Amino acid sequence: MTLGTLDWKPALEHLDLVAAPTARTLSAWAAADADVAQHVLVAEIDPDLADTAALTESYALPPSASANCVLVAGRREGAERVAAAVVRATTRADVNNAVKRLLDVRKASFLPMDRATTESGMEYGGITPVGLPEGYRVLVDAAVTVPDEAGALVVVGSGLRRSKIALPGALLARLPGAEVVEDLALA
Repeated sequence: MTLGTLDWKPALEHLDLVAAPTARTLSAWAAADADVAQHVLVAEIDPDLADTAALTESYALPPSASANCVLVAGRREGAERVAAAVVRATTRADVNNAVKRLLDVRKASFLPMDRATTESGMEYGGITPVGLPEGYRVLVDAAVTVPDEAGALVVVGSGLRRSKIALPGALLARLPGAEVVEDLALA
């Protein structure tokens, strides 16, 4: 598989390259969906290049190939509601409208970095929708699930800064618990 200059390998054969919660989720997901073993890939990267702009430039990736995952929370009647919003890196999550409406909260804000990493068991700059805690909603912008000029694959975090996962956007839409949402992203 060719996407940029990275050396992509089957993720299930290289679980040491992903965070522990991501490895558990990939293994369980593969047991339920045979496409996971064949189509979810992982590549090792320089951890200093994990941020999207540096990753794209350093590894010759099309900008829209990457999808960012941000963790957002809000409260309603004393209960906190947390979601991951997954959008193409060429866009940004519509936190103030779409995410807020989907969580049914008055105000939604990004989780603080220390809380996001502690609760997810993932590293900042590597947070991925694959392996998030139970109770977190996973909202995937519909544009992530369909091929664009970068192709059918999307690059997401692995839970670690030292690697990335690539998988078809249509497969990401089948991640257990994922909700595909129209217009989750702003241009």
